[in-house]
Amino acid sequence: MKAIIIGAGRGRRLEHLTEEAPKTLVPILGRPMLDSILEALAAGGLVPPEVVFIAGYRGEVVRGRYPSLDFVENAEWERNNILLSLLCAREHLALGFVSSYADIVYRPSTVRALVGSPHDITLVCDTAWRRRYTERSQHPEHDAEKLRMGPDGRVTEISRRIPSEEASGEFIGVMRLTAAGAARFVRAFDEVLGRLGTQAEFREGRSLEKAYLIDLLQHMVAAGEVVHALPVEGGYMEIDTTEDARLAEAWWADIG
Repeated sequence: MKAIIIGAGRGRRLEHLTEEAPKTLVPILGRPMLDSILEALAAGGLVPPEVVFIAGYRGEVVRGRYPSLDFVENAEWERNNILLSLLCAREHLALGFVSSYADIVYRPSTVRALVGSPHDITLVCDTAWRRRYTERSQHPEHDAEKLRMGPDGRVTEISRRIPSEEASGEFIGVMRLTAAGAARFVRAFDEVLGRLGTQAEFREGRSLEKAYLIDLLQHMVAAGEVVHALPVEGGYMEIDTTEDARLAEAWWADIG
């Protein structure tokens, strides 16, 4: 099983913090977010060279600092979005994988629990997510990647459009797919690509080229695919803006 870190984007809302390096190298809690991610992945037995980094903006900086990682290039990072970025590592998905956004910090215990999931597709869900939005003005609550799940943990919907008070939690950007789950994920992508191409509308006004990871996941859920959530209470934060970077230490002291 591989670990895939989706790190091609710049993170423009981090402004001057990403002038010289991609957002994953922005220091949070005293070190680059990528260091925290690698530590968390290692807790689940996922260590280089089995860790793949999808590079784009200032990828050479990441390559220079982390030569032990296996790199895949997203040459179209300025035009595409998270879903197509992940599919740049398609050759690494077949045996199963854990994927992670690159602009987040989360507990190592989360990955330990995730790799032990008995399900083919498991998404990590922060059930205490709303606490981080009370002081957030640049990234409002309605923009969170929210999900609903049943009492058995099965995901019934994943979308930014879910009203906050109806959401079970926020997808933190970390998921695990077994080989069987990965095969179904890639098959669903290929079906959409073959039917729509990359430019036609896919979900919520977005084309496949501009699709988020949750767009394909929701497409699969709506088609009857079984997707489960792994609930965690806190121990996660996304650093999307300069405001988030400023608030990070207070957040982690409260929920970490």
